[in-house]
Amino acid sequence: MTTQHFESTPSNEADASRRALLGVAGLWLGAVGAGLALPVQADDKATPPAYRPATGDQRLQVVMLAHPDMTALDLVGPQLIFATMPPVDVHVVWKDQQPVMTDSGLAVMPTSTLDQAPATPDVLFVPGGLKGTTALLSDPQVLSFLRSRGSSARYIAGVCTGGLLLGAAGLLRGYQATAHWYVRDLLPVFDAIAVDRRVVQDRNRITGGGVTAGIDLALTLSALLRGDEHARTQQLVFEYAPEPPFSSGTPQSAGPALTAKVLRRRHAAIEQTRLAVHEARRSWGDERVR
Repeated sequence: MTTQHFESTPSNEADASRRALLGVAGLWLGAVGAGLALPVQADDKATPPAYRPATGDQRLQVVMLAHPDMTALDLVGPQLIFATMPPVDVHVVWKDQQPVMTDSGLAVMPTSTLDQAPATPDVLFVPGGLKGTTALLSDPQVLSFLRSRGSSARYIAGVCTGGLLLGAAGLLRGYQATAHWYVRDLLPVFDAIAVDRRVVQDRNRITGGGVTAGIDLALTLSALLRGDEHARTQQLVFEYAPEPPFSSGTPQSAGPALTAKVLRRRHAAIEQTRLAVHEARRSWGDERVR
């Protein structure tokens, strides 16, 4: 990918803004054309990154976990933002490179296996999906992978129920975090501090609420790694200015009747997740997860 420079001075601010807009637009077309299978040119020889912003020309390594029964938008929305933060390599990883089926029937093609993922990523990202998350809460291979990459990642991020996987891996202990509203109360089981916000940043941990919050989370990371101007340009190019037809995106705005209806419909799945969360916490035993 070609490095794009987003710089301006008072005398050429308009021209610089146009160049930035065209640069991100070009990257968008390239990312869409390439699909999720973006080129992987990992360099694992670098020393573990410190918790600091990246320089404009530093090649970023983004590792995004894919898993069966994840929610497609949890992954695809943030992937678009990450793919347009040049220079960058976006690694969509799973146990093998066979297509991964999401909970809505969309297949995602991993670009790398877990073992091939960069050892010191700039971003480690975990999507959600209630059924898929529940299954992975007892998956030692995935939890070990998250602990390994999380120990050296510059930023650790999760959206929706993905925050529970980060919690099960011991990566949210003592951190403020959020998750999908109907499982947010489970975060303290993993010694996290649950916060009712769409996106929560606590040091280098960044978590998002349900599904669509992943785009907000990714833009937050873009600003941290590439600067506010770059993230603002992405938001404009992708016309991210939601105006939903209804005000029902949170329990507070939806009201108690609709919230209760959703909880009734999802009760069995949520209870399975609740049991899996407590079992995952018990598996820590007397040895505290670090």
